[in-house]
Amino acid sequence: MELKTMPHNGANGSPQHNNNSNNNNSNDNNKTDNNEKEAQKKDEGRTNWSNGIEFLMSCISVSVGLGNVWRFPFTAYENGGGAFLIPYIIVLFLIGKPMYYLEMIIGQFTSQGTVKIWSICPSFVGVGYGQAFATICIITYYSSLLALTLYYLFVSFQSELPWSYCRDEWANCVNSIPTEFVETALGNTSTALAQQANILSNTTKLQSSSELYFLNVVIKEKSDISDGIGIPDWKLTIALFVSWVVIFLVIMRGVKSSGKAAYFLALFPYVVLFALLGRAVTLEGAVDGIIFFLQPQWGELLNPIVWKEAVVQCFFSLAVGCGPIIMFASYNRFDHAIYRDAMIVTSLDTLTSLLGGITIFAILGNLAHNLKAENIRDVVRSGTGLAFISYPDAISKFKAVPQLFSALFFFMLFVLGIGSIVALQSTIVTIICDQFKSWKYWKVALATSACGFLMGLVYVTPGGQWILTLVDFYGGTYVVFILAIFELSGIVWIYGLQNFCDDIEFMSNKKVSMYWRLCWSFFTPVMMIVIFIYSMATIQPIKYSDQYFPLAGDVAGWLLFAVGAAQFPLWGWWYIATHRQGSFAKSFKASLKPSSKWGPASPENRHAWLLFKSDLAAKRANEAKSNKFGFFQQKLRNMCGK
Repeated sequence: MELKTMPHNGANGSPQHNNNSNNNNSNDNNKTDNNEKEAQKKDEGRTNWSNGIEFLMSCISVSVGLGNVWRFPFTAYENGGGAFLIPYIIVLFLIGKPMYYLEMIIGQFTSQGTVKIWSICPSFVGVGYGQAFATICIITYYSSLLALTLYYLFVSFQSELPWSYCRDEWANCVNSIPTEFVETALGNTSTALAQQANILSNTTKLQSSSELYFLNVVIKEKSDISDGIGIPDWKLTIALFVSWVVIFLVIMRGVKSSGKAAYFLALFPYVVLFALLGRAVTLEGAVDGIIFFLQPQWGELLNPIVWKEAVVQCFFSLAVGCGPIIMFASYNRFDHAIYRDAMIVTSLDTLTSLLGGITIFAILGNLAHNLKAENIRDVVRSGTGLAFISYPDAISKFKAVPQLFSALFFFMLFVLGIGSIVALQSTIVTIICDQFKSWKYWKVALATSACGFLMGLVYVTPGGQWILTLVDFYGGTYVVFILAIFELSGIVWIYGLQNFCDDIEFMSNKKVSMYWRLCWSFFTPVMMIVIFIYSMATIQPIKYSDQYFPLAGDVAGWLLFAVGAAQFPLWGWWYIATHRQGSFAKSFKASLKPSSKWGPASPENRHAWLLFKSDLAAKRANEAKSNKFGFFQQKLRNMCGK
């Protein structure tokens, strides 16, 4: 949909009817005044970042998180190691960067959250609510990962790291602490266990003490949830509560408090990550692990599953499709240079993923060497335990004060997780506060934090990791995926690529390049649609720890997906039913046009935007009358940004 003429009331990108009536013109002027007064109130009541650096640091803290240190190596591990890098980088340039930049633009242009932005195409408001549902699902299990990091942080202060040595009841166990240090650190009993493990290594699959500690002591994992998931572990419950207290303290004052915390949340993790990388690459077998990670397996490029996982990882890592990028950008000044910030964050996110991947695969190479495994794939189970098995194992091998490095590392993980979940939680709080403007921000933050804690209890049970896998797969991954397709379609295909690029040109004072136009209009949506259809057509019942979920689990998962995806049509139907304009066809068509609330929030910017769009409409109308360019030639010129 492209702009033909500009309405005087700024409601749509299409002509309004009955303009010959003086009364209607008067009403339009009154509506314009009311809309500008409303925009003025919104603009005055919305807090801005203290400076642009706070916004950049906040975006880094949400995009550079556990997804880089935990999920990226884990996803690469499951999809052929180095083969995953090629589709991931391609997906980054064709889907990740375009989606990230688009969300930054739409948030800054409107100064609205993920629901209110859909004044651009009101019948798509369900996309915003569906993304909020998916964000809630992610928040609930993300907070449980924070609880695990806090648990490991607390036990790191013991005289001996509790995961570094085997217990008597653990069969086929290998100490994570190097054999030459066992006698000094733990005594002859542990030495005997290490020797016994070496004898059994040729005939029995061994497990490191760090893996057994995580499974048997920390999460007390159940091998089957048919009889229930058990009750929450009291230690992890306390850790979960502390995590939510910290989250609330960071977000209670909105961007005024989270913006200040963003400096630490964004920068501190790199200090620890580089220190850990320096140690990891010096371990025996580390080179083999790094080569396994970086060496491309060209055959995997033809595997559609790898491409699907690359898209999922890109979305999870950059936090697109969930709302935090739109929310953060909505607190920017209208003229903020977001293009620069989008390129910095997306590039830094990729580099951090590579850094985390090299680090953990160096550790996996060392694990394979110690366990005498023929293949690095055999050294550890896949799943959330990767960060709580491989990393602790590496830290156990530090000669000097491993407790210090352990505390620093898990504090880093906690900081990374806080940076991401603060943004996700702030997105939900912003949506609620945008809907109920009289509600105090800190009260909403407190109430949602309490709900987050209660919902997170299910993940700190013995069957919690089963539930995490289920919710992540059905409530997070696929809901975010399908709604992101609708998000891009509503903005670029319904509102119109040219209209959107005109808005960007007005806000940034520069034309949109062909790269962005081609990605937004074709490559990004088409790739996403193809990958989603293939994923749904070939979907298989999910497994955890090589075991299928019971039937009730699969049913619950599909219900979770249905609730999230159904938000789009249900809210669209609600909007059409409550904004009837004659027949259903007319109401439906009207619901696809921008409402009177669409546009910049500031009255000054809004007035200038209306004039800018009117001038463009007049210019294009004259070009169309002159027949200088044919229809397809004009479309091609628009695609090239001319």
